[in-house]
Amino acid sequence: MKEKIKNLGSSTRFSFFLIGIIATLAYRIIIVLNFYNPLWVKISWYIGTVGFIIYFGHRFDAQTRRIKLIEDYELNKVVKKVKGITSLQKKALMHVIITTYTSKSRWNSALIFLLSILALIIGIIFDILTV
Repeated sequence: MKEKIKNLGSSTRFSFFLIGIIATLAYRIIIVLNFYNPLWVKISWYIGTVGFIIYFGHRFDAQTRRIKLIEDYELNKVVKKVKGITSLQKKALMHVIITTYTSKSRWNSALIFLLSILALIIGIIFDILTV
């Protein structure tokens, strides 16, 4: 059975965007916080790491769903058969489909997601052991 096409609401997409921004800022500010208080460094690091888990997990899922739609609906074949658009429009659509399908960004997101989970687990273990 083919996947039901669903869109996340704009507020949900914006929330993931904000989480990604906050996580990135939390990591970047660590260098400054390092001059003030180690506790703030840890707090910022945990915010950034959890944010990356959420954000990159979402990115992997979104990219995987796009690839599944291309496969399920055979979009590459459909574009070739479409009438009423120019040759350049077909080439542009095929470029979008092919680059979406072959992009390695999904695996980049998966790797960052998994490494962030690993870092979080190690960070928690070290924090427990050093208390």
